[in-house]
Amino acid sequence: MRSLALSLLLLTFLYSCKQEKDKPEIISDKSPQKILKTLDNPSNSISKLPRLFSNGKELYFSWVTQKDSVDILSYSIYSNNEWLDETEVISGEDWFTNWADFPAIAANGGNILTNILQKSDSGTYTYDVKLNLYRADIHATQKNFILHDDGTKSEHGFVSMLPWGKDSFFVTWLDGRNTAGGHGDHNNKHGEGGAMTLRGAFVNGEGIITDDLELDARVCDCCQTSAALTENGPVVVYRDRSMEEIRDISIVRYIEGKWTPSKTIGNDNWKIAGCPVNGPTVDAFQDAVGVAWFTVAEDEGNVKVAFSQNNGETFGEAVRIDTGNATGRVDLVMLSKTTAAIIWMEPQGDDEVIQLMKVSSDGTKGNVLTISKTSAERASGFPQLEILENKMYMAWTVLGADGISSINTASIELADVLNN
Repeated sequence: MRSLALSLLLLTFLYSCKQEKDKPEIISDKSPQKILKTLDNPSNSISKLPRLFSNGKELYFSWVTQKDSVDILSYSIYSNNEWLDETEVISGEDWFTNWADFPAIAANGGNILTNILQKSDSGTYTYDVKLNLYRADIHATQKNFILHDDGTKSEHGFVSMLPWGKDSFFVTWLDGRNTAGGHGDHNNKHGEGGAMTLRGAFVNGEGIITDDLELDARVCDCCQTSAALTENGPVVVYRDRSMEEIRDISIVRYIEGKWTPSKTIGNDNWKIAGCPVNGPTVDAFQDAVGVAWFTVAEDEGNVKVAFSQNNGETFGEAVRIDTGNATGRVDLVMLSKTTAAIIWMEPQGDDEVIQLMKVSSDGTKGNVLTISKTSAERASGFPQLEILENKMYMAWTVLGADGISSINTASIELADVLNN
């Protein structure tokens, strides 16, 4: 009996060790503060909806400020370790300003493209994507021109944009032209009528829009899109939607001037009769692609990541990275062909926190770095992550006790992430 008891004790110990090995290590809250550097930014105390874009030489940071009933889109450029003067792009009283559907920014050849969402009718979800293009050739901004030409009073948003060619851009978005039903069904009900679609187009250096095409005829209504540029061309990841209400992550790829049919990544088989408002993120490094996403297919919030080594054609097995019941709101950057850094939100005790982790394509996970406490409220938005030279930069919305939001930014040395 004593021998049997010892054997059972040993098995229990080994099982516990395996469980601890499989679970990502959580380091103390004090450790990240040794390597995380707070970075002042030009936004003021009533700002929100940060977006980051890096061209490898400069970091572009956009945000929205609200003054009374007016929304203001601004950006600044971080270059040579300092912020350049703030640029106010455009303002308006008729925007759709939403915690999850926020403006994008990209730069290419001196041109800078941004977008806002402008109400097109009285319905809650009737708004258009309007573009603003700073043109380096004329040193002026072409403002408030529409991305899509369908003319319907329906939802258009969740924009992602990339540099394309020497001075142009690729833009992708969710397009609700079919949800209006074609019979004047422009009411306040979200997703009523036909299905939400995914579209893509190119915007040249003069603001001319070409190749506006449908990429998927039925997608989730209000999850963010994400796009990356591979060696073969742009790829777009998004939350798809089957007729059976399976809402997993899919990818479409631009190959030799044509878009491929959609292909599911991960195959979580998450069935949900509504949009979780929690989209995926993608980045590329040469021919390698990393995708991270949120799912509740396993009865609690998961954050997963999968890698491709052939420009997104096929992906390896997905790896779960959160430490339990994640909130999601992910962002990802590729550090090399085999390694990515991922930021996400999850509960930690009584707090909601922003987490950062390095993950390799073979499934190896680094330690979890707790970047900051935050709020699980919608108004806290989606944390952002970008790389500039030898540092990683982060931006996130902070909710004050008075309900007023502001934006925090911080940096961390890439070496500290890679060695963690």
